[in-house]
Amino acid sequence: MSDQDHGQRLDNFLRKKLKGVPKSLVYRLIRKGQVRVNGGRRKADSRLASGDLVRVPPVRTASREVSVPEAVQRQLEDRVVFQNDRLLILDKPSGLAVHAGSGLSWGVIDALRESRRGEYLELVHRLDRETSGCLMLARNVEALREAQGWLKQDQVIKRYLCLLEGRLGDERTRVEQPLSRIRGPGGQSRSVVDPDGKYALTQFKVLERGKHHSFAEARIHTGRTHQIRAHAAFLGHPVAGDDLYGSRSASQAFKKIGLTRLFLHCTSLELPDGTIASAPLPGELTRVLDRLG
Repeated sequence: MSDQDHGQRLDNFLRKKLKGVPKSLVYRLIRKGQVRVNGGRRKADSRLASGDLVRVPPVRTASREVSVPEAVQRQLEDRVVFQNDRLLILDKPSGLAVHAGSGLSWGVIDALRESRRGEYLELVHRLDRETSGCLMLARNVEALREAQGWLKQDQVIKRYLCLLEGRLGDERTRVEQPLSRIRGPGGQSRSVVDPDGKYALTQFKVLERGKHHSFAEARIHTGRTHQIRAHAAFLGHPVAGDDLYGSRSASQAFKKIGLTRLFLHCTSLELPDGTIASAPLPGELTRVLDRLG
């Protein structure tokens, strides 16, 4: 494995190398131990290092060239809020996945690689498909290693804005609850509080309260899947518009005032090198706040 691939997750590395292979097959190969790294089994989220030897059994690939619409490429280029020779930070729109998979032939990373052919680009972290806001990418392998180290050591201040169901009692609420991923009856993956799960810490700060809602800032100190959504649900105050963790009756009530998406937005990233990137709350969310008064 080359230096360019250092620090990548095993699943992401395989999906990039095995273009045309279904995502489900890639994860099945890892789960069954058919993928070996330096002769041993690894989990999908394990990080690779330069010089690692990755062995993969023969698989049939589909020689299909992914083409991202030019309009999407232009849209994403227009939403770049910060870039230098090391990092790029994008205001990701809601509804757009960060990478291909689960029936999607392309994502943000594919669109940017197509609009910037020949450039090195890798995701430093992820945002849920339904979540909007600041998404950080690395423009060289050294920057990827450094930025991932920042995140691992909780040196990046990540602020989210969210609308929660009901009135959150305390002005500041700390949720320090481990999370595990499970699959629901429909096969959809979700995170739940589990004593045997991975450590997760979220801090909520109420900005405004209404009769049936709380507008809050959330800061995450770990990067677990659906962390804010799962911790908000654990408090009994799911994120508004959350069809996976929220209540159907509340979702219907929010839809009546125009909320048609998850009300969760990464509004800023503060990096230890002094960089501060921000993305304002999208218009469709500010209009919901206006209607709530």
